[in-house]
Amino acid sequence: MGQKINPLGFRLGTTQGHLSLWFAQPKNYSEDLQEDTKIRNCIKNYVQKNMKISSSIDGIAWIEIQKRIDLIQIIIYMGFPKLLIEPRKIEELHVKKELNSINRKLTIVITRITNPYGHPNILAEFIAGQLKNRVSFRKAMKKAIELTEQAGTKGIQIKIAGRIDGKEIARVEWIREGRVPLQTIRAKIDYCSYTVGTIYGVLGIKIWIFVDED
Repeated sequence: MGQKINPLGFRLGTTQGHLSLWFAQPKNYSEDLQEDTKIRNCIKNYVQKNMKISSSIDGIAWIEIQKRIDLIQIIIYMGFPKLLIEPRKIEELHVKKELNSINRKLTIVITRITNPYGHPNILAEFIAGQLKNRVSFRKAMKKAIELTEQAGTKGIQIKIAGRIDGKEIARVEWIREGRVPLQTIRAKIDYCSYTVGTIYGVLGIKIWIFVDED
């Protein structure tokens, strides 16, 4: 059996950086980790409910959290920030309720990314939206590959698993375009796994995007 590893964790310290930057004592580490998860979920829920156009794409590529003794800075990297209704109100939402310490100041910055469809999270949301609307999975995957080619990536691999097209037996379908060197550590590869609930059950989507080689 092949031993699988998360491509992002495999490349930490070489081409991949950490999304949470803070220091904690061992006894407080688990609390801070849970706090990060709550903050991310809270922001994603807010963005979902407050998009101008009701679509399945939130447009969040990733969320970076930096913590100091008196300050928490959250940087949201979005593909479509203009579609968000009143982005300044994010600070007033329930994020502060999720924080362990009341004394810390909270700042939230929204940064727009170029080529949003070159990021696997946004692409996975696009495919999930297509599958929910009962579009054929092959059509959805081919359209996603077209979008990434326009973003100027070097290669992409998409894998969908579950009861595809409502078939009784679950199976795995995948497609690859270009190069995706998973064994090369210096190759910058973006990865995401995403679950989507359809009327037939839950489908899993995995996307690997080969961005560049150092």
